[in-house]
Amino acid sequence: MEVVLRKYGNSTVAVLPPPVLKDLRLSAGQSMTLDTTEDGKIVLARKRKYVLADLIAQCDQNAPPPADLALWNAAKPVGQEVW
Repeated sequence: MEVVLRKYGNSTVAVLPPPVLKDLRLSAGQSMTLDTTEDGKIVLARKRKYVLADLIAQCDQNAPPPADLALWNAAKPVGQEVW
């Protein structure tokens, strides 16, 4: 399928036809990641949603705690955190 690049303000966009969007379950306004490969290909993928359990699983459980952990524990809320 051929896609034509078009000017959109100061940017250049690739317009994806509705059937492609439907097949991939994508919609306008959805966050995506864009990478390039060494052979000049463009890789466009859904932005990954992280789950806390997955992030914690990546942590080194044997790593020493940070030296300034006391400062972290004493910090006051900045936004709408619930403590």
